[in-house]
Amino acid sequence: MRHILLALPFALLPLAVAQAASHDHAHDHEHAHEEHGSLGTHEHGVASLNVALDGQTLEIQLESPAMNLVGFEHAATSDADKAKVAAVRKQLEQPQALFALPIEAKCALQESELESPLFGEAKHEHADHDHDHDHGDEHGHSDIDASYRFTCANAEALKTLELGSFFGSFPGTEKLEVQLIGPSGQQGAELTPKNARLSF
Repeated sequence: MRHILLALPFALLPLAVAQAASHDHAHDHEHAHEEHGSLGTHEHGVASLNVALDGQTLEIQLESPAMNLVGFEHAATSDADKAKVAAVRKQLEQPQALFALPIEAKCALQESELESPLFGEAKHEHADHDHDHDHGDEHGHSDIDASYRFTCANAEALKTLELGSFFGSFPGTEKLEVQLIGPSGQQGAELTPKNARLSF
């Protein structure tokens, strides 16, 4: 599924390094032990969004600490926690509502994939599963990853992506670090609840 997005981290690595160098470390006091991690460190309040538009194919990949979406990262054992995880999973299964694709672009969801240790068995809506990483670490941090592939019959109308609904649904997410490959090339953006529009 990730044939376009596979190239994204490598294509935008210089951008990611530059962003990391000027990164706001507001949450460092909570996660000082993560300083020695890789480029994709686990930072509460911050999620990454990779977006690629190639012809009529739009791919969106979200990687977020579970804390941003469900409010905790431990295994859901109580009924309340299980209900919260189920509700978040249901929201993530409706990407059209979260990403507000323009109606005139006529985008239809073709494939989706949700992964997290909080979901127990990962749900795959396609046949091939070609990665073997887990989404937790030794510090007890859990991530939630979501990948979507759309076919847009009128891709030329896809000028913006509105993320206001995403931020409204998941108020624990303070910032989305976006990497975009679109008709006008590669770009990086930082979206917040007050600046929630991504332009292609």
